[in-house]
Amino acid sequence: MPRKDQVFRAPQQQIVDFTFDDAVAEVFPDMIRRSVPGYETVVPITGLIAARHVPVDGLVCDLGCSLGATTLAVLRQLGEQPVHLLAVDNSQAMLDRAKQLIPDDRVTFRCEDLQHTDVTGANVILMNYVLQFIEPGARTELLTNLCHDMAPDGLLILSEKIRYESDEDQSFYDATHLAYKKANGYSELEISQKRTALENVMIIDSEAEHRRRLARAGFRRVDSWFRCLNWVSYLAYR
Repeated sequence: MPRKDQVFRAPQQQIVDFTFDDAVAEVFPDMIRRSVPGYETVVPITGLIAARHVPVDGLVCDLGCSLGATTLAVLRQLGEQPVHLLAVDNSQAMLDRAKQLIPDDRVTFRCEDLQHTDVTGANVILMNYVLQFIEPGARTELLTNLCHDMAPDGLLILSEKIRYESDEDQSFYDATHLAYKKANGYSELEISQKRTALENVMIIDSEAEHRRRLARAGFRRVDSWFRCLNWVSYLAYR
């Protein structure tokens, strides 16, 4: 059983920027389940969509794979089908645990900055809750490179937290998301301290900005296939 997330339970005199270190990796399944509405639907359906799109001996790249939940979801849908999966993360703590959870020879784990990952010929690229941690000025270049390098019929599955253009809408979804986390057992202190830790490292965009950026990057069509509160998942077709 994964350990319960208590990373921000105790008062902290100085809150540093959030990192995916050993402490976070140890409780990550519980943390993300209790923090991201729809996560437990997005991951298995992402696996289903990816498996339907990748051909035999094709390539799936899971960028920002964390503990490999999405990689594992793809494998479960593929059964014994020959395929190549590249799981990339810049946190060695995350990858060390992912390797233990997914002892499958079809998966290559790589610890590196995903902005420099070679995805040449990828049939499917997975980025679940990752782009929001990339420096905003680098996001268009990253997506442009991915679109250019993936297979001609490539598919990008992108999931992100979004902000709303309307202050009224933003306030509603912020309050509802806060209530969601409280309903999952987080205290006001935990929520406040984690929000402060994420403030400088998780920068979210509007849905319009996501669509504009994907179009600028070269994707010919973008569909939203899932939405839960202020969290959205997209299919971007090369």
